[in-house]
Amino acid sequence: MDGTLRVAKLSSSLRRYLPYLILVGGVVGTSMSSIFIRWANAPAPVVGFYRMLIAIAIFALPVTRQIQREMPVSRKHLKLAAFSGIFFAISTALWNASVLVTSAANATLLANISVIWVGLGAMFFFGEKLRSRFWGGISVALIGMAIIFGQDFLTHPTLGWGDLLALIAGIFYAIFFLISKRAREQTSAFVGWWVSSLVSTLTLLALCVALQTPLGGYSLQTYLNIATLALVTQVLGMLSINYAMGHLPVAIISPALLLQPVIAAVLAIPLLGQPLGATQIIGGVLVLGGIGIVNRTS
Repeated sequence: MDGTLRVAKLSSSLRRYLPYLILVGGVVGTSMSSIFIRWANAPAPVVGFYRMLIAIAIFALPVTRQIQREMPVSRKHLKLAAFSGIFFAISTALWNASVLVTSAANATLLANISVIWVGLGAMFFFGEKLRSRFWGGISVALIGMAIIFGQDFLTHPTLGWGDLLALIAGIFYAIFFLISKRAREQTSAFVGWWVSSLVSTLTLLALCVALQTPLGGYSLQTYLNIATLALVTQVLGMLSINYAMGHLPVAIISPALLLQPVIAAVLAIPLLGQPLGATQIIGGVLVLGGIGIVNRTS
């Protein structure tokens, strides 16, 4: 009897803490993306193309069944989801390129500025009102960005251009997010994500063709790293975070997602040999602080 009770208590505790464990796994998984991209050592559009291709191939059958259950599906909102995929593809290509030029910490950190662009876009295009705390968060983040950009341009201009690519990638991601938000008014998050990812894959393929970037001829190590990137970050990472969002409050999810740049920076020290300088740490703390303030007002 005591054994049964202990098993029941253990099962109850596991169910209680499972969403937290899955969230941690998801955040770590998505934080690893910059590491795998550097290890892949392939052109940015190629890495993005295969990453998205593997993800949509894995979920092709489940999404077909989901669409059948949701019939009739709003064509207007599916078109919006498809349109958002173009911006996600551009964001992915730019961010992948930034990882190859600047540090993993900077690329991940500056891409997370997208939450600020989302807020500004919601104000200009959807008429949403922003609190004074939001503008305070932007100010803090901008100071942090100025410190990072200034240091990189002064010491190594190439790093500065990589930072700029990451920042622009964040802007395109914000546009993707805003369009996706409208698309999901009449479509499920899963279906909307898959349609968007399909168009992203095709866009990245077109980009590879336009830039005459070969899709083959890379080493086995490159393909293995791209496959791991797709499975760990695009599939397991995103699925884990989506699962946690359905079981945990936003007050826990948002701060956890802010840990992505921190985890990426810590992992980059032993795995990529990219130590953090004092200026980078100060700027990063200010950027994270600003993003945190913006998140609390959203």
